[in-house]
Amino acid sequence: MGESFRLRLKRDIRKNWILYVMILPVVIYYAVFAYAPLYGIQLAFKNYRIRDGIWGSPWIGFEHFVRFFKSYNFGLLMRNTIGISLYSLLAGFPIPIVFALMLNYVRNRFLKKSVQMVSYAPYFISTVVMCGMIVIFLHPDTGILNTLRGFFGLEALDFLSRPEWFKSIYVWTGVWQGMGFSSIIYIAALSGVDHQLHEAAIVDGASKLQRIFHIDLPSIRPTILMLLILQMGSIMSVGFEKVFLLQNTLNVQAASVISTYVYQVGLINNDYGYSTAIGLFNSVINMLLLVAANQICKRLTQESLF
Repeated sequence: MGESFRLRLKRDIRKNWILYVMILPVVIYYAVFAYAPLYGIQLAFKNYRIRDGIWGSPWIGFEHFVRFFKSYNFGLLMRNTIGISLYSLLAGFPIPIVFALMLNYVRNRFLKKSVQMVSYAPYFISTVVMCGMIVIFLHPDTGILNTLRGFFGLEALDFLSRPEWFKSIYVWTGVWQGMGFSSIIYIAALSGVDHQLHEAAIVDGASKLQRIFHIDLPSIRPTILMLLILQMGSIMSVGFEKVFLLQNTLNVQAASVISTYVYQVGLINNDYGYSTAIGLFNSVINMLLLVAANQICKRLTQESLF
């Protein structure tokens, strides 16, 4: 059985060698940057000492995890991380769907393409540039938002210095940046909806809103559920770069998340074992959320990722 499989594989490689060459860089990338680093996971269970190396450092079990759970800022980190993620999910997940549905009913081809192009553009702005723009726009003296507030006689506010504003700034700028690009997959799914269903609904007197709820949304439901499951699997993964670049000493209580804490204890304090344990805890929680969301969707809607 094994030999026949190897023979079939050899024949397939000889026949489709161009395809194998094309996929080889992807395989190498994931092997080097995704699978090879898994060797370092054992740091989470060891008291890492540079002179002893990863393999030679003494085993300490779950001490790093216990230390993290008992740390004074564990509750703060969890609240901020989960709070920002859920806020992003509730605000950012439905908006691309609504945007795609609206574009689907635009009949002017030039207008539709123009709106798509304008909405896609912010996605290609780098995180560093985006954060620089946010700082400039929200500057208390020269920012455009405070300039408009001054025009209406309102007092200027330093938004980034107020912890209560941080989550909203993070989430809604992210929605603006990613809304257009995230809608692409929904637009593609809507293009596959049978036009005869819409024609029959129009003949029966259905309005556009009724067609959206009874034809479009049921047709793209599998796509919506797949993306929802994937997003549930990244609840604990708040992006490091944007949080770190918008963070300052005044809003740090609202801007401290697990990813920035791992950076602080791992790269700044050189506590590699402790930071690895925190990262592993984060990944395990994400995996459990992904499996749970998949099982719930499978039970309730008969749709699942796996």
